[in-house]
Formats: sequence, C-alpha cells, structure tokens
Amino acid sequence: MPKQAGLLVTDDSHGDLCDAMSPGDQALIRDVLARVVDRWSLWALSELTEDGPLRFSRLLERLEGISQKSLTATLRELERDGFITRTVTVQVPIRVDYAATPLGHALIEQVHPLWLWAAKNLAAFAAARANYDRLKVPKPT
Repeated sequence: MPKQAGLLVTDDSHGDLCDAMSPGDQALIRDVLARVVDRWSLWALSELTEDGPLRFSRLLERLEGISQKSLTATLRELERDGFITRTVTVQVPIRVDYAATPLGHALIEQVHPLWLWAAKNLAAFAAARANYDRLKVPKPT
C-alpha cells in the first residue's frame, strides 16, 4: 500500500492501487485530470507555484487572454480540488489572494518533466502536423 505524507501519496507503486479503485474513484481521477489539462489551469497553477501567493488582478494580468469569468471558474475548480487556497483579507477594496497548496506544488513537479519533453520535441510535433496537413488538404477536382 502506498505510504502517505499528509494527503500526498509518496510511493509510486500503482498496480494494486489502480486495480482496487472503485468506478467512483476512477471517475474522480478522470475529472481532476481533465480539469488540470484544460486551457488555463496549469498556467494559473504554475504562476502560483513560481510567484505566489498572488492577487486575482495579478493573475489576470499574467494569464494573457483569459477573461475574468474564465479565471474565476478556473480558480474555483483548482480550489475545490485542493490545488490552491483562497484567502480573503477584509480591507477597502477587499483583497483576495491565491496560493498553491502542497498538492498544487506536487502536481507542477510531476508535470514539469512532461513539459520539458514536449519542448524538446517541438520540432517533431510541428513536422508531424505539417505533414498531416499536407496530406489531408483536399485536392481540387
């Protein structure tokens, strides 16, 4: 059985763990992973792990192209899944800070090698897409 440090699983033996999961547990994992790989979540979480805690307005500035509505929804889901915390400070105007939790930091540590792999293979991805697009262009009739 995996050892736990707080709530973080620290052992990577996964065969028995995956086999023993209920359908509900599997659905939760799929839901969390789908959210994590959406357009904004990893970027927001990355900003918070590098420079957090940050105010909502600072995050909005850093995530170029995101709307206030999308950032609000992204932050709520990250908080719900335990990746970030939200701290409200009563002042005028009200201050809201977001910070990555240990779970959020652990996720970024796991994703970073994947990001580096993708960066190293960027030319291969571009070539594969160009080749696919070249072959799939409809020929004039």
